[in-house]
Amino acid sequence: MLHGRAGEQARIERLLAEARTGQSGTLVIQGPAGIGKSALLDHAAERAGGMRVLRGVGVESEATLPFAALHLLLRAGLDRIHTLPDAQATALNGALGLGDVAPESRFLVGLATLSLLAELAGDNALLCLIDDAQWFDQASIDALLFAARRLEAEGVVMIFAARAGFAAAGLPELRLGGLDKAAAAALLPADLPPQVRERLIEESDGNPLALMELPAALSAEQRAGRLSPVGAMPVADRVQEAFHTQIAALPEPARGALLIAAADGSGELETLVGAGASLDGLGAAERSRLIEIRGNAVGFRHPLIRAAAYQSAPATRRLAVHRALADALTLSPAIDAADRRAWHLAAATLGPDEDIARELTAAAERARTRGGHAAITAAYERAAELTADPVRRSGRLAAAALAASDAGLTDRAAALADRATPDVDDPDMIAALIQVRAHGEFESGAPLAAGRIIMDGVPRVAARSTERATWLLVEAVRCAWFAGDTRLAEEAATGLRALPGIDSPLVTGALGLTRLMGGDVGAGITLMAEAVDEHWRAGLGVPGLTFIASLCLPLGRAAVGEEITGRVVANCQQSGMIGWLANALQEHGLAQGWLCRYGEATAALNAGLRLATDLGHEHRINHLRCSLAWVLAHLGDVPGCRANAEEGVARADQRGMVLAAAIGRWALGLLELGLGRPDAALRQLAAIPVSSIAVLSAPDQVEAAVRSGRPGQAGEPLARYVAWARHVRQPSSDAVALRCRALVEEDEAHFAQAVHLHDDDSQPYELARTRLAYGEWLRRARRRADARVQLRGALEIFDRLGSELWAERARAELRATGDVPAAPRKAGDPLSVLTPQERQVVRLAAGGASNRDIAAQLFLSPRTVGYHLYKAFPKLGVTSRAQLAAIAHSSSGRS
Repeated sequence: MLHGRAGEQARIERLLAEARTGQSGTLVIQGPAGIGKSALLDHAAERAGGMRVLRGVGVESEATLPFAALHLLLRAGLDRIHTLPDAQATALNGALGLGDVAPESRFLVGLATLSLLAELAGDNALLCLIDDAQWFDQASIDALLFAARRLEAEGVVMIFAARAGFAAAGLPELRLGGLDKAAAAALLPADLPPQVRERLIEESDGNPLALMELPAALSAEQRAGRLSPVGAMPVADRVQEAFHTQIAALPEPARGALLIAAADGSGELETLVGAGASLDGLGAAERSRLIEIRGNAVGFRHPLIRAAAYQSAPATRRLAVHRALADALTLSPAIDAADRRAWHLAAATLGPDEDIARELTAAAERARTRGGHAAITAAYERAAELTADPVRRSGRLAAAALAASDAGLTDRAAALADRATPDVDDPDMIAALIQVRAHGEFESGAPLAAGRIIMDGVPRVAARSTERATWLLVEAVRCAWFAGDTRLAEEAATGLRALPGIDSPLVTGALGLTRLMGGDVGAGITLMAEAVDEHWRAGLGVPGLTFIASLCLPLGRAAVGEEITGRVVANCQQSGMIGWLANALQEHGLAQGWLCRYGEATAALNAGLRLATDLGHEHRINHLRCSLAWVLAHLGDVPGCRANAEEGVARADQRGMVLAAAIGRWALGLLELGLGRPDAALRQLAAIPVSSIAVLSAPDQVEAAVRSGRPGQAGEPLARYVAWARHVRQPSSDAVALRCRALVEEDEAHFAQAVHLHDDDSQPYELARTRLAYGEWLRRARRRADARVQLRGALEIFDRLGSELWAERARAELRATGDVPAAPRKAGDPLSVLTPQERQVVRLAAGGASNRDIAAQLFLSPRTVGYHLYKAFPKLGVTSRAQLAAIAHSSSGRS
């Protein structure tokens, strides 16, 4: 029976009740040791009648073994892995040491975990309990948190219990405090004198474990009421001290057995006995309620007991126990025996030891075959600490840094890279260290600092490898583009031109982007177009294709950019390159937004934002926020646009993320234009640096200047855009240039020609903007009948696209002509009734994809996909998947 936790128990029971109706839920219980987290998990398990229950407990000594905790948690369901999609089954088998193929990504393992949990829930429900989560290995926690954040309609409940500070952003939390006086008193022995009870309640701070354990540590005199003043020792330390007292009173065989069990952590009885633990000693410890023995497994009743058993032993004895455990594991058939042996040897060593360092290096490489990047980092780092040779030590630190970077641990990766000595001579290693440091700065939101790191390191690389130096300089140009820094771009371009030529579209594109940033629009567009046109010959991978795709919007070739990013997104999803997927989804969403497919763009950018949040990449988060705001501005979503843009711009300005801030300001300027506030729009748009995307936002700046009564401020952005349009040679950009000239020059011929050029245009939004501006001009010229033709055409497009603010402006203009405009609608878009997530699912289902295929692409569980289809069918008025194709086709190209 739990005392004083009625509210917490009720919250857990609500989650269980919802799971029985098919809804999923998560909860992270946080609090200090002994506060009752495990007791609440016990309560959840007791109330989970009819549900399947999985439970795993973190063990501190196994925190360096990749996926060890996940294997422990899922062991009862491993026989269902074969039901997963092939790529997921392969990834999960590889991660758990059940297959030979390494998982491509930790997040692919997370997706497989999500799918397996949904499969295990079956037709009933599943309760997944994760205790002492702070001691789960990082690879396991990554997979479980990835799954927890994507639960929707699987009938799965995941409850984590962890010490304060456990990072689980985005998940509901329950922070446990001490019990109130009444509940605390109920846990104390009834025979204690009142003053002793009061003192224990005060000293325990309401901690249930302290209330139960401290009375046993009292002497007879203390129990009688003779208490001395107590110092300010924390509750956990005081409880641990009580456990020290209990352990000290045990016979030597029991103390020795407890030390061996504490040093081992795995709880394998055979290993403990092999290392010298006697069965009699283990039995005595069990009778003292310090450990529990179930079959061949030995476990401590509480983590503080394990800590007390280990820390109470002298250092020399702890070292000897680790050596004994390493010997006992030599012949063990366990999958992870070699890794555990290596770590015990390392724990038994005080100084450099190359033999043990090599064993840890081998453990790191075994972890690589299972995708455990955090475990690779830990093993290589410890190997480096045991390495005397400075060059070899730096090589192992470099390997640790690369693994940490792959794991998304950018701060740790940079710290490891900084510890490597400068006498490394391998160009691949030098370049890798530079990239790790630069990547950390870039993703933390400092692209200019990232570029400077690259430039400072390039001379050293160039002296050894022209090819490596070339790719670093291309990356420096990319950093400059995001930072809006023309000097950095030109410095990198000068370096590229000085190197022996490498025929690559990446180099051509980087040189073109530098020219564009510097104001040489003609040369820049020519080189960038050449790079895009020739990229298919180069056999580029995901990073190269993503860079090429980023050139497409400045070229006005959004359709090409969408095609490239579509391939990159599919490649990343199939291979599990999740870090690059967030980047690719950003470029894909922007291209779809440019093509006026706002629903798809919103879904892509939201998916990228969720991934970037999982990775903790500040730069990508803010860039995606600003990009999402830009799409929402077209839709007229005022609160959504403002919230994303204002937060994104504020953070981007703090860190020098010029490109992200520019997109956010463009979004706010466009929103203000739609709201009829040209003065506010002009302030935002005029603040966009010319070296960034100012050429793309120039038409909105021109309109804001004209409508705010400042036509003189329209000249420069007009000239900028006209020069760009002349070089990109796209009908849509020529039409927009004519619209801008018509606004500034009040020339009807420009309006008429612009409307004509928009025919068969891929950007209906721009056509609607042109027809609206033309209709407004005609109304002011008192040509109401002609104005109605243009305004009705504009309204029909804005309604179809869902551009609500602009549609309302067109309605207002029509009413001013004496017309009665139709009510708001999204004509021709039957999918407009769906949420962005439902729209994505329906489009994929209409294309013939199964629920499992859709789940793999969208990082959902198959059951959640089925739930979205269940919700979408009645909205669309269909009863089968076969009917979706026609509806989705009729919506093609719409919002």
